[in-house]
Amino acid sequence: MRGDAKSMTVLSPRTAAEAVKTYAEVPSALPFAGGTDVMVGWNLGQMNGRAVLDLSRVAEWKKIRVVGDGIDLGSLVTHAQIQAHPVLRKRFPLLVAACATVGAAQIQNRGTIGGNIANASPAGDTFPALAVYEATVRAIGPNGRRGVPISEIFAGVKKTTLRPGELIEAVFLPFPDETPTRGIFRKVGTRAAQAISKTVFAGLVWNGKGGVLTGARLAFGSMAPTVRRLYAVEEYLRGRRLNEISISAAAELLPNDVSPIDDIRSTREYRLTVSRNILTAFLKGELK
Repeated sequence: MRGDAKSMTVLSPRTAAEAVKTYAEVPSALPFAGGTDVMVGWNLGQMNGRAVLDLSRVAEWKKIRVVGDGIDLGSLVTHAQIQAHPVLRKRFPLLVAACATVGAAQIQNRGTIGGNIANASPAGDTFPALAVYEATVRAIGPNGRRGVPISEIFAGVKKTTLRPGELIEAVFLPFPDETPTRGIFRKVGTRAAQAISKTVFAGLVWNGKGGVLTGARLAFGSMAPTVRRLYAVEEYLRGRRLNEISISAAAELLPNDVSPIDDIRSTREYRLTVSRNILTAFLKGELK
C-alpha cells in the first residue's frame, strides 16, 4: 500500500529557531531534508499517521560558506551543490568525488549532506571522505549548539549520537594545515554506477623529506556498522618510507581497525581482500 498524503501531518518551519521549536513541540516528527530515503518508506505506506518535520524551507541551511579556517556546509546543501563549488573542488576533492557516486543525478540534486549523515547508513558514500577531512557535525537543539566530530556522530546502523530534539545544522570542514601530497576516493560496487557500495575508501598522505611519510588519514565505509578510520595503520605508517615491506605490513594491520561484515551485498572475506588491495594500491601510488 502506498503512502497516503492525507494521513501525514507536514510541519514546515522556515528558520532554524522555528525548526527547533517545532521539533520540541512534536518530538515524534520525522525530520525530512531531501527525502531520498524517507520517500521510499512513504511509498510503502510506512509514513501513514506520522508527522513529518519538513526542513526544506530553512534557507539558511542551504548555504555553503567559506570561513577563515574552513568551509561550512549547511545541512541542506545537496550533493550536486558540493560537486559544483570551486573551493570544495580544490580543497576537498575526495568529498566532491564521493558526492558524484551517490545514486543518479536526481538523487544528487535532492539528497543533502545533513540528511545523508542523519540517515546513518553503513554504506554512506560520503562518510570516509568526511572522516579523513576530520569534519565536525554541528547540531542545534533546545540547549543550543554543539559540535560533534564525524568520528563520534554514528552510534550504529541507522543510529546517531544526536540528542533528543537536536537537528543537524551544518557540517564544518577544516582546511588541512598542509596540502596533502596525494589523495584518493574509491568505491567498489556491483556495477560502475548507481550501486550501493560493498566497500568505499578515502585516503590522504603527506610526504616529508626523503620520502618519509609525515602523516596519513585513511578510512573505509561499508565495512562495519559505521565508518572506520584506520588509526593503527596510520600510526604504523607515520615516519616510515613507503616500500614493499612497510606497505605489506600496513595492509596486514587493516583488521586491527575494522572487522568487515557479511551482508546481502558482500561477504567478509571479499570485503577484506578488496580493501587490502585498495589500501595497497593507494600507498603504492597506483590509484588515480
